[in-house]
Amino acid sequence: MSPRRLKNLTLVAGILLAGLVLLTWTGTWFQLVLDGSSSSHSTISVPGSTAAPGLIALALAGLALVGALAIGGPIVRAVLGVVEVLLGFTVVFSAIVALQNPAQASETLITGATGISGSAAIAKLVTAVTVMPWPWLAAVVGVLVMALGVVIVVTGRRWPGSSNKYQAVRLESRQPGENPAADWDTLSGGDDPTSR
Repeated sequence: MSPRRLKNLTLVAGILLAGLVLLTWTGTWFQLVLDGSSSSHSTISVPGSTAAPGLIALALAGLALVGALAIGGPIVRAVLGVVEVLLGFTVVFSAIVALQNPAQASETLITGATGISGSAAIAKLVTAVTVMPWPWLAAVVGVLVMALGVVIVVTGRRWPGSSNKYQAVRLESRQPGENPAADWDTLSGGDDPTSR
């Protein structure tokens, strides 16, 4: 596979994975059944935005990282690859923390629905938890983001550089009088073309 094709595929994969992280944030992660005597709400649907609110920031950071990868040099790509691994790890960590204690991950939503606060009181209030596929998908996507970061670190040095439109270029004529417009442009550099 050519380095340019590898770069393009990696950037597209980064965009898709960031989009998947954002998608998992919007899905329903848990269905909680609450003790009916304490609230009129017997079942609460908990979205990823409540269970793992940081996923949106991680998804947006992933998109920004793809933009930086597109124009960065080899050293910047290596650093960004490490950052991508850390982003993926954080996505996995967020999903696992929510899966370990769905009631605690849903505290703000339960408190808003019932008026009851405190971790112990909320834990007693939740009688059943149904885990939906979204937190598991978030964990899998996080692992894929980590793998993509490793690919970036390993292959980023072989990618072609960015085009010249991102590099500052100063045009200078080889001999005075060769290009009158360029001679007058040297005024911004401090040279007076009439003194030649």
